[in-house]
Amino acid sequence: MIKNTTPKIIAPEEKQEDKALDFTLRPQKLNEFIGQNKLKENLKILIQAAKQRQEQIDHLLLYGPPGTGKTTLANIISCETNVNIRVTSGPALEKAGDLAAILTNLKDNDILFIDEIHRMNKNIEEVLYPAMEDYSLDIVLGKGPSAKTVRLDLPKFTLIGATTRIGLLSSPLRDRFGAIYHLDFYQDNELEKIVTRSAKILNIKIEELGSQEIAKRSRKTPRIANRLLKRVRDFSQVKSNGIITQEIAKQALDLLEIDSLGLDAVDRKILMTIIQKFNGGPVGIKTISQSTAEEQDTLEEVVEPFLLQLGFINRTAKGRETTNLAYQHLGLTNLKDWSGK
Repeated sequence: MIKNTTPKIIAPEEKQEDKALDFTLRPQKLNEFIGQNKLKENLKILIQAAKQRQEQIDHLLLYGPPGTGKTTLANIISCETNVNIRVTSGPALEKAGDLAAILTNLKDNDILFIDEIHRMNKNIEEVLYPAMEDYSLDIVLGKGPSAKTVRLDLPKFTLIGATTRIGLLSSPLRDRFGAIYHLDFYQDNELEKIVTRSAKILNIKIEELGSQEIAKRSRKTPRIANRLLKRVRDFSQVKSNGIITQEIAKQALDLLEIDSLGLDAVDRKILMTIIQKFNGGPVGIKTISQSTAEEQDTLEEVVEPFLLQLGFINRTAKGRETTNLAYQHLGLTNLKDWSGK
């Protein structure tokens, strides 16, 4: 079976088109960062205490859904503490030498940010342990009986790790972080502020109701809100006078098949497949994947988390099943509505 690998417009993972936009819109200070208020307060205390002691901040682990601001917060911490940040990712570190080269080029108090740290090779993890605890690096010279270990001193740096799947991190690595913070989905009023701020930076004319309309269809994720703002801006420029009103936002997002709660055609197809073909479930994720021609990874990492957040599906030991909320959103009062019986 040929799998559907077309990227979703509202997929929370970063796309190439997002990079330049993120750089332009990314806040530089904690007081510019919208949402995650408790986390911000904790970070303010952490940063201020480190400054007073004239020390580097503790190693931090940030986890939460993609697109909620983990990379942005790492860069903000770098700005707030006035230190350099080196950015890499778990998949980019293919061998221990890659990490060793980065660590030996850091300076005191520098930040090393590793995105998708859960995808890091286990052998590289072992190199990180002494680096995080003792600020040292063990290098093996030679092979066989003549091999010997040399320990190099490292600068006192801060490691900030980011992950969407904290459960995949090993306990030894997780335990070496001084602080672990969770980023949650955003509220609509927070997303509205983000859309309004982004529109101002991009010099887009938008009405308050237009911001609200984009916010409520953004799947509670800032990255998606900014991406949809760009698409609505294009629609407004071509089909209207360039001003984003509520009606223009509705028309643009309806054209993209994004409904009032942020579900797109794929989300609705998944729900209808469970309802129509499997009587509302329970059904295994592999079976859903084969029935819809969608990648299992896409279902688990992109589609399912938001449907769970909305309460549209339940994940049980026997599989996934739809809830009454899903039926209501799809306009189905019971199974007879789709069968016509």
